[in-house]
Amino acid sequence: MTIGEREQLGRWARRRKSSQALALRSRIVLECADGHTNKVVAARLGISQPTVGKWRSRFVEHRLDGLVDEPRPGRPATITPEQVEDVLVATLESTPEHATHWSRTKMAEKSGLSPSTIGRIWKAFGLQPHRADGFKLSNDPLFVEKVYDIVGLYLDPPESAVVLSVDEKSQVQALARSQPAFPMMPGMPERRTHDYVRHGTTTLFAAMNVADGTLISATHRRHRATEFKKFLATIDQNVPAGLDVHVICDNYGTHKHPTIKKWLTAHPRFQMHFTPTYSSWINQVERLFAEVTRDLLQRSDHRSVQALEKDLREWAKAWNKNPKPFIWTKTAEEILASLGRFLQRIKDGGH
Repeated sequence: MTIGEREQLGRWARRRKSSQALALRSRIVLECADGHTNKVVAARLGISQPTVGKWRSRFVEHRLDGLVDEPRPGRPATITPEQVEDVLVATLESTPEHATHWSRTKMAEKSGLSPSTIGRIWKAFGLQPHRADGFKLSNDPLFVEKVYDIVGLYLDPPESAVVLSVDEKSQVQALARSQPAFPMMPGMPERRTHDYVRHGTTTLFAAMNVADGTLISATHRRHRATEFKKFLATIDQNVPAGLDVHVICDNYGTHKHPTIKKWLTAHPRFQMHFTPTYSSWINQVERLFAEVTRDLLQRSDHRSVQALEKDLREWAKAWNKNPKPFIWTKTAEEILASLGRFLQRIKDGGH
């Protein structure tokens, strides 16, 4: 490898955001040039050995040109690779003036290409500037320990015990649409008004048995420590006396209130397991809340809180007639490895 080739590969590998495929290929070749075997390079970069072998061979045969995707048969391209790279770099490493993200029209004006060409380039590289996903990383110092604890309860529950995924769905609104809905007809979906009248709120308390999917539920107008204690008492009444109770819940203040701690001291068969901060995804009852939202609440039309609570109780009864447990499959090691790869992508994208 010449000095010039190494310098060019280094520039490609260090590119902040754009052309990550080319950056990865450059890192493969640089690792190989340092004398590492395909197996070692694959392990270091988290890829397969055939991938390492492919790009090592391509570089040996075609040098730097071998790392660029091969041309495909058909009409010769009218857009040069340099133009494509300029579009990618501008899309990923800059923003238009007086705007937060690029549109096809704005990028077309900047690059001199047509909006349709910009759209094809973005599609080919999986870029969608108009979209933005959200995320929140846990800052819990005991994150790893809590993941192992809760996933262990899912995959290997203790004997003579029941594991319950517990949470509250607060601020469930009794909404009355301002006009009756137009029913669904062939070729036309159901139509509902966008405006409504609020008739109050309630809170759905739920404890889902992770083994069989059965549900213990209650509704309360508020969700203070007092109501949570009442719900724990409801759980205590519904779980056979000979079983320990492992409760998985989040870090909401009412779950750790002195009133709750005192109640737990008087009921030693209860053991609390708190999820890491900002990690509601690990609590299976959230999946159940998605079900009740889709089935009942999304298109609800309730003229009173009492009517809403009645429907919630009826939904829970119907659920328990044919409960569906959510099967947890990922181990703690797989979850932590996945988060590690996500953090690495964030790190690579910011440097």
